[in-house]
Amino acid sequence: MDIVVCIKRVPATDAAIKIAADGKSIETAGVSYELNAYDEFALEQALRIKEQLGAGSVTVVTLGPKEAQKELRDALARGADKAVLLVTDKWVYDTYSASATLANWLKSVPCTLVLCGRQAVDADNNQFAPALAARLGFGCVTEVSKLTLADATFTAERDIEGAREVVVCKAPAVLSCNKGLNEPRYANLKGIMAAKKKPYEEVAAQVIAPAMAIESLTLPPARAAGRIVGNGADAVPALITALRQEAKAL
Repeated sequence: MDIVVCIKRVPATDAAIKIAADGKSIETAGVSYELNAYDEFALEQALRIKEQLGAGSVTVVTLGPKEAQKELRDALARGADKAVLLVTDKWVYDTYSASATLANWLKSVPCTLVLCGRQAVDADNNQFAPALAARLGFGCVTEVSKLTLADATFTAERDIEGAREVVVCKAPAVLSCNKGLNEPRYANLKGIMAAKKKPYEEVAAQVIAPAMAIESLTLPPARAAGRIVGNGADAVPALITALRQEAKAL
Protein backbone atom coordinates (compact mmCIF):
# COMPACT_ATOMS: atom_id res chain seq x y z
CA MET A 1 0.00 0.00 0.00
CA ASP A 2 1.35 3.40 -1.02
CA ILE A 3 0.67 5.79 1.86
CA VAL A 4 1.19 9.55 1.71
CA VAL A 5 1.25 11.61 4.89
CA CYS A 6 0.58 15.33 4.52
CA ILE A 7 2.37 17.25 7.25
CA LYS A 8 2.66 20.93 8.05
CA ARG A 9 5.34 23.15 9.54
CA VAL A 10 3.67 25.40 12.13
CA PRO A 11 4.82 27.97 14.69
CA ALA A 12 5.69 26.36 18.01
CA THR A 13 2.73 26.41 20.38
CA ASP A 14 4.73 28.43 22.91
CA ALA A 15 5.85 31.02 20.35
CA ALA A 16 4.97 34.67 20.98
CA ILE A 17 2.93 35.65 17.91
CA LYS A 18 3.10 39.23 16.65
CA ILE A 19 1.26 40.87 13.76
CA ALA A 20 3.52 41.98 10.90
CA ALA A 21 3.69 45.58 9.73
CA ASP A 22 1.26 44.90 6.87
CA GLY A 23 -1.45 43.95 9.39
CA LYS A 24 -2.31 40.86 7.32
CA SER A 25 0.34 38.33 8.33
CA ILE A 26 2.40 37.29 11.32
CA GLU A 27 5.91 38.49 12.06
CA THR A 28 8.12 35.45 11.40
CA ALA A 29 11.39 36.87 12.76
CA GLY A 30 12.38 35.00 15.90
CA VAL A 31 9.53 32.47 15.64
CA SER A 32 10.49 28.82 16.07
CA TYR A 33 8.67 26.14 14.10
CA GLU A 34 7.78 22.49 14.63
CA LEU A 35 5.84 19.60 13.15
CA ASN A 36 2.11 20.07 13.63
CA ALA A 37 1.16 17.96 16.65
CA TYR A 38 -1.83 16.22 15.02
CA ASP A 39 0.35 15.24 12.04
CA GLU A 40 2.48 13.15 14.38
CA PHE A 41 -0.49 10.82 14.90
CA ALA A 42 -0.96 10.57 11.13
CA LEU A 43 2.69 9.67 10.55
CA GLU A 44 2.68 7.10 13.33
CA GLN A 45 -0.48 5.46 11.95
CA ALA A 46 1.05 5.27 8.48
CA LEU A 47 4.12 3.52 9.87
CA ARG A 48 1.93 1.07 11.81
CA ILE A 49 -0.13 0.22 8.74
CA LYS A 50 3.03 -0.46 6.74
CA GLU A 51 4.36 -2.65 9.55
CA GLN A 52 1.04 -4.53 9.74
CA LEU A 53 1.06 -5.24 6.01
CA GLY A 54 4.77 -5.98 5.87
CA ALA A 55 4.99 -4.10 2.58
CA GLY A 56 4.31 -0.75 0.97
CA SER A 57 5.80 2.70 1.37
CA VAL A 58 5.29 5.83 3.44
CA THR A 59 5.94 9.19 1.79
CA VAL A 60 5.72 12.46 3.70
CA VAL A 61 4.97 15.67 1.86
CA THR A 62 4.58 19.29 2.84
CA LEU A 63 3.97 22.61 1.13
CA GLY A 64 6.20 25.40 2.37
CA PRO A 65 9.60 27.12 2.39
CA LYS A 66 12.95 25.33 2.15
CA GLU A 67 13.25 25.53 5.95
CA ALA A 68 10.46 22.92 6.17
CA GLN A 69 13.00 20.25 5.30
CA LYS A 70 13.71 20.04 9.05
CA GLU A 71 10.27 18.61 9.76
CA LEU A 72 10.50 16.30 6.74
CA ARG A 73 13.87 14.92 7.82
CA ASP A 74 12.44 14.35 11.29
CA ALA A 75 9.68 12.26 9.67
CA LEU A 76 12.30 10.28 7.74
CA ALA A 77 14.20 9.63 10.96
CA ARG A 78 11.00 8.29 12.56
CA GLY A 79 10.57 5.74 9.78
CA ALA A 80 9.10 7.32 6.63
CA ASP A 81 10.63 6.03 3.38
CA LYS A 82 10.63 9.21 1.31
CA ALA A 83 10.09 12.95 1.76
CA VAL A 84 8.93 15.56 -0.75
CA LEU A 85 8.97 19.32 -0.22
CA LEU A 86 6.74 21.36 -2.51
CA VAL A 87 8.73 24.56 -2.27
CA THR A 88 7.03 27.96 -2.09
CA ASP A 89 7.85 31.22 -0.38
CA LYS A 90 4.16 32.15 -0.34
CA TRP A 91 2.16 31.95 2.86
CA VAL A 92 -0.48 29.37 1.88
CA TYR A 93 -3.21 30.14 4.43
CA ASP A 94 -6.22 29.08 2.34
CA THR A 95 -7.58 25.50 2.40
CA TYR A 96 -8.82 25.84 -1.18
CA SER A 97 -5.32 26.70 -2.36
CA ALA A 98 -3.50 24.14 -0.21
CA SER A 99 -5.81 21.24 -1.06
CA ALA A 100 -5.75 22.02 -4.79
CA THR A 101 -1.96 22.28 -4.84
CA LEU A 102 -1.47 19.03 -2.91
CA ALA A 103 -4.14 17.20 -4.93
CA ASN A 104 -2.42 18.09 -8.21
CA TRP A 105 0.83 16.63 -6.90
CA LEU A 106 -0.84 13.54 -5.41
CA LYS A 107 -2.42 12.71 -8.77
CA SER A 108 1.11 12.33 -10.18
CA VAL A 109 2.35 9.74 -7.66
CA PRO A 110 1.24 6.24 -6.55
CA CYS A 111 -1.21 6.76 -3.69
CA THR A 112 -3.71 4.41 -2.04
CA LEU A 113 -4.13 6.18 1.30
CA VAL A 114 -3.61 9.77 2.44
CA LEU A 115 -3.25 10.52 6.15
CA CYS A 116 -3.11 13.94 7.76
CA GLY A 117 -3.68 15.50 11.15
CA ARG A 118 -7.14 16.44 12.41
CA GLN A 119 -6.22 20.09 11.99
CA ALA A 120 -3.23 22.41 11.94
CA VAL A 121 -2.67 24.24 15.21
CA ASP A 122 -2.07 27.55 13.40
CA ALA A 123 -5.11 27.77 11.08
CA ASP A 124 -7.19 25.46 13.29
CA ASN A 125 -9.97 25.08 10.69
CA ASN A 126 -10.26 21.28 10.25
CA GLN A 127 -11.04 21.60 6.51
CA PHE A 128 -8.04 20.17 4.67
CA ALA A 129 -8.85 16.43 4.69
CA PRO A 130 -12.38 16.63 3.23
CA ALA A 131 -11.30 19.27 0.70
CA LEU A 132 -8.41 17.06 -0.44
CA ALA A 133 -10.61 13.94 -0.63
CA ALA A 134 -13.17 15.77 -2.75
CA ARG A 135 -10.50 16.82 -5.23
CA LEU A 136 -9.03 13.31 -5.43
CA GLY A 137 -12.38 11.52 -5.55
CA PHE A 138 -11.39 9.46 -2.48
CA GLY A 139 -13.50 8.41 0.46
CA CYS A 140 -12.95 10.46 3.61
CA VAL A 141 -13.21 9.94 7.36
CA THR A 142 -12.24 12.78 9.69
CA GLU A 143 -11.11 12.96 13.32
CA VAL A 144 -10.28 9.24 13.51
CA SER A 145 -9.51 8.11 17.07
CA LYS A 146 -9.33 4.35 16.39
CA LEU A 147 -8.49 2.54 13.16
CA THR A 148 -8.27 -1.08 11.99
CA LEU A 149 -7.45 -2.42 8.53
CA ALA A 150 -8.57 -5.70 6.95
CA ASP A 151 -8.76 -6.60 3.24
CA ALA A 152 -8.12 -3.00 2.10
CA THR A 153 -11.12 -1.86 4.18
CA PHE A 154 -10.71 0.58 7.06
CA THR A 155 -12.93 0.53 10.12
CA ALA A 156 -12.63 3.89 11.81
CA GLU A 157 -14.07 5.22 15.04
CA ARG A 158 -14.64 8.92 15.60
CA ASP A 159 -16.12 10.91 18.45
CA ILE A 160 -19.31 12.83 17.70
CA GLU A 161 -21.63 14.82 19.97
CA GLY A 162 -22.53 12.49 22.84
CA ALA A 163 -21.49 9.28 21.08
CA ARG A 164 -18.84 7.42 19.08
CA GLU A 165 -19.44 6.74 15.40
CA VAL A 166 -18.04 3.69 13.57
CA VAL A 167 -17.41 4.15 9.84
CA VAL A 168 -16.28 1.62 7.22
CA CYS A 169 -14.29 3.03 4.32
CA LYS A 170 -12.51 1.29 1.44
CA ALA A 171 -9.25 2.45 -0.08
CA PRO A 172 -8.41 4.80 -1.68
CA ALA A 173 -9.22 7.18 1.14
CA VAL A 174 -8.19 10.31 3.01
CA LEU A 175 -8.22 10.00 6.79
CA SER A 176 -7.56 12.75 9.33
CA CYS A 177 -6.10 11.56 12.64
CA ASN A 178 -7.10 12.74 16.09
CA LYS A 179 -5.27 12.76 19.41
CA GLY A 180 -5.47 9.37 21.12
CA LEU A 181 -5.29 7.33 17.91
CA ASN A 182 -1.81 6.14 18.86
CA GLU A 183 1.36 7.08 20.72
CA PRO A 184 3.81 8.67 18.23
CA ARG A 185 7.33 7.31 18.15
CA TYR A 186 10.34 9.59 18.14
CA ALA A 187 13.54 9.44 16.17
CA ASN A 188 16.45 7.51 17.66
CA LEU A 189 20.10 7.64 16.63
CA LYS A 190 19.74 4.71 14.24
CA GLY A 191 16.76 6.38 12.55
CA ILE A 192 18.57 9.71 12.27
CA MET A 193 21.56 8.06 10.58
CA ALA A 194 19.32 6.02 8.24
CA ALA A 195 17.36 9.15 7.26
CA LYS A 196 20.47 10.64 5.62
CA LYS A 197 20.34 7.94 2.92
CA LYS A 198 16.60 8.07 2.26
CA PRO A 199 15.16 9.84 -0.79
CA TYR A 200 14.48 13.53 -0.26
CA GLU A 201 13.09 15.63 -3.10
CA GLU A 202 12.33 19.32 -3.55
CA VAL A 203 9.84 20.34 -6.22
CA ALA A 204 8.81 23.88 -7.14
CA ALA A 205 5.18 24.12 -6.02
CA GLN A 206 2.56 25.19 -8.53
CA VAL A 207 0.44 27.03 -5.93
CA ILE A 208 -3.20 27.48 -6.86
CA ALA A 209 -4.54 30.98 -6.23
CA PRO A 210 -6.48 31.25 -2.93
CA ALA A 211 -10.24 31.63 -2.79
CA MET A 212 -10.03 33.67 0.42
CA ALA A 213 -8.25 36.94 1.13
CA ILE A 214 -7.07 38.06 4.58
CA GLU A 215 -8.13 41.65 5.13
CA SER A 216 -6.58 42.08 8.58
CA LEU A 217 -5.22 40.22 11.59
CA THR A 218 -5.64 41.33 15.19
CA LEU A 219 -4.56 39.81 18.46
CA PRO A 220 -7.29 38.94 20.98
CA PRO A 221 -7.91 41.62 23.63
CA ALA A 222 -5.88 41.39 26.80
CA ARG A 223 -7.61 39.59 29.63
CA ALA A 224 -8.92 41.91 32.32
CA ALA A 225 -7.21 41.81 35.70
CA GLY A 226 -8.84 39.72 38.40
CA ARG A 227 -10.91 41.37 41.14
CA ILE A 228 -11.26 40.27 44.75
CA VAL A 229 -14.82 40.87 45.95
CA GLY A 230 -14.26 40.00 49.60
CA ASN A 231 -12.83 37.49 52.04
CA GLY A 232 -14.23 34.19 53.25
CA ALA A 233 -17.95 33.50 53.55
CA ASP A 234 -18.75 37.22 53.59
CA ALA A 235 -17.68 37.41 49.93
CA VAL A 236 -20.33 34.93 48.71
CA PRO A 237 -23.23 37.44 48.30
CA ALA A 238 -20.97 39.90 46.45
CA LEU A 239 -19.65 37.09 44.22
CA ILE A 240 -23.17 35.93 43.34
CA THR A 241 -24.19 39.50 42.54
CA ALA A 242 -21.15 39.96 40.29
CA LEU A 243 -21.81 36.68 38.47
CA ARG A 244 -25.46 37.64 37.88
CA GLN A 245 -25.18 41.29 37.02
CA GLU A 246 -21.70 41.61 35.48
CA ALA A 247 -20.69 38.25 34.07
CA LYS A 248 -24.27 37.19 33.32
CA ALA A 249 -23.21 33.67 34.24
CA LEU A 250 -26.18 32.96 36.54
